[in-house]
Amino acid sequence: MRTAHQAAGHAHGDATPAGLSLNRLALSATAHCLTGCAIGEVLGMVIGTALGWGDYQTIALAVALAFFFGYSLTMLPLLRAGLALAAAVPLALASDTLSIAVMETVDNAVMLMVPGAMEAGLANLLFWGSLAFALLVAVLPPSRSTAG
Repeated sequence: MRTAHQAAGHAHGDATPAGLSLNRLALSATAHCLTGCAIGEVLGMVIGTALGWGDYQTIALAVALAFFFGYSLTMLPLLRAGLALAAAVPLALASDTLSIAVMETVDNAVMLMVPGAMEAGLANLLFWGSLAFALLVAVLPPSRSTAG
């Protein structure tokens, strides 16, 4: 297993033990994070809506699950590349906290701004259409900030 110091390229250059470039590994971790955030957000909205929770309880669950799944999926490529869990956790926290927070803020703000979206049931197209639109809008700021 590698340390955070080694993962930063101080001991082994720009390649991981699995032979991936650090840029490719970072892109993979970012894609996994966005996927995890979307999974958590959708799951939280579905559970909260199905249980008849209010807007803020549903949003709190969605945000918590988005952070959990976002961090968890971010760490998958890091762990596969040979990083120790003790090195992968701080990297995931440092690299993804801001982007997850921005994505969740935008996503849930959009859901709250669409009239009736949070009150629509799971069988209602308004719920799913609003959620898809909110996720699309929310993905743009974090993915643009990591592209440069």
